[in-house]
Amino acid sequence: MPDAIPFDRVVRGDIVLTDRVLRDGYVAIRGETIAAIGEGVSPPAKEELDFSGKYVLPGLVDGHMHTSSSRGWPGIRGASMSAAAGGVTTCVDMPYDVPRPVTDASILAEKIEVVNSLSHVDMALYGTIRKSGGVDAIAGLAEAGVCSFKLSTYEYDAVRFPRIDHPTMVAAFREIAKTNLMVAIHNEDQEIVVRLTEEAKAAGNTTPIWHCRTRPPLCETMADLEIFEIGLETGAHVHIAHSSLARGFEIAEVFRRMGGKASGEACIQYLCMTEEDIIRLEGFGKCNPPFRTQEEVARMWEAFAAGRIAYVSTDHAPWPKDRKTYSGDIFTVGAGLTGMQSFAPLMYTLLSERSLPVTLMAKYCAERPAKFHGLFPKKGAIRIGADADLLVLETGEFTFDAQEIQDEEDARWSPYDGRRMAARVAATFLRGACIWDGRAVLAKPGTGQFVPRQHNGTYVGEE
Repeated sequence: MPDAIPFDRVVRGDIVLTDRVLRDGYVAIRGETIAAIGEGVSPPAKEELDFSGKYVLPGLVDGHMHTSSSRGWPGIRGASMSAAAGGVTTCVDMPYDVPRPVTDASILAEKIEVVNSLSHVDMALYGTIRKSGGVDAIAGLAEAGVCSFKLSTYEYDAVRFPRIDHPTMVAAFREIAKTNLMVAIHNEDQEIVVRLTEEAKAAGNTTPIWHCRTRPPLCETMADLEIFEIGLETGAHVHIAHSSLARGFEIAEVFRRMGGKASGEACIQYLCMTEEDIIRLEGFGKCNPPFRTQEEVARMWEAFAAGRIAYVSTDHAPWPKDRKTYSGDIFTVGAGLTGMQSFAPLMYTLLSERSLPVTLMAKYCAERPAKFHGLFPKKGAIRIGADADLLVLETGEFTFDAQEIQDEEDARWSPYDGRRMAARVAATFLRGACIWDGRAVLAKPGTGQFVPRQHNGTYVGEE
C-alpha cells in the first residue's frame, strides 16, 4: 500500500522566487528534491517546519571562492562550514590550490574525493591550465565535470596561479570554446601592477592605501579589453572573474553587442567597500582588485540596476590571520577576504538599504550563478525537481561577529566584523536536510558532494 503522506517535509515562510514572494507559502520536499510549491494550507507531510514571518530563499550559489589557495585541500572542511552557516549551499571553488592547481583530470579526480569526504555543502569545481603545455588537458577536465575554467592575466605564482601569455591564452580559449564552458579571468595587467609596485616600494610607500594606488582602474580595463578581444576571435565565453569597476560590465555589454560571449561578476565587497576601508582595515581589507572610491561603488549599483552584472559572489579566501596582519608593508600581506558566512546577511542588508526587493538576491546570488556555471536547474532556484537547497533569513537588527565564523580559529576574521546587518541566517537546508539551525552546523564532513556541470549549454545572461 503506498504511503498516504506524499511529502517528507514542508518548509513554511515567505517563499522568495526571482519574480515574486509567496507570502505565507510553503515548499514541499520529497527525498532530496522540491516536489511542490504553493500558498495557503500546507499539504500533508511527515514533518512541517514553520518559519512564518521569515524569508525562505533558494540556497545561495557562491560562484567564486578559494577553499584551498592558502590551506590546501584540508581548507575545504572549514570553508564549507562557513558556507553552511551563511546559507550558501553550493560553492564553486577555484582551481588555484596549494600545492597543485587543478590542471588535469587526474588532479580533479583527487580533489573530488576530498570534496566528497570533507565538504559540508555541495561543491562545483573550476579547472585551469599550466603556465605552458597544458592546453591538451582542457577536454579531459571538461569531460570529468568541471563547471568552468579560470585563467589569469596576472601572476601570483608561476605554478599555482600563473599569468597565461597571449598566444597560450588564444590556444586555450579555442579549446575551451569547443566545450561551451565559461572561462573566467583574473583581470589585472601585469606590467602596470609590477612597475607601480616597484616604484612605490622604492619610494617607501608601503602603507595600505598604496595597495589601491598600485592597482589602478586602468590595469583592470586593459585586461578586460584583451580577454574579450581573444574571446571574440575564438568564440569562447569569456567572463571577468571580479570587476571592481562598472566600466568592466559596460565593456562586456559592448562585446556582446558585437556578437561575443562576454560577461562579468561583481564580488560583494565592490558593492559596499571603499578605499577608506582599507586604511581602516589594513591587511584585513586587502583583496585584488582593490577597493575603489565611494563614487565607483555608486556606479556599481547603477550597473546592477541596469542588469549588466552577471551575478554577485564573495571571492572568499580564508587566509590565516598572521598572513593578513599588516606590519608596515602592505605588499607582504596575502590578498583575499573572508565572505561566505556574511554573504546572505550582507546582500540582504545592501538591498534593503536601497529599498530593492529581496527577489534580486534569489536572482543574482542563486539562480544566475547556477546558470552561468551550468548547474541549473538542479541548483539555484526554488522550483519543482530542483535540489531542496534553502536559506531561511530572519530580518531584524543584528551585528556581524567574526568570532561566530564557523571555521578554524585563525580564519575567524572578517572585513564586516561589527557591521550592522538587517538579517541573519536562521536555517540552511541542503537537499532537504537542515545543515545549519541558526546556532550550529549540523552537517558532518562529507554531507556535501561534488556537483558536476549538468549540461554543456552556454548562458551569458539572456532572460
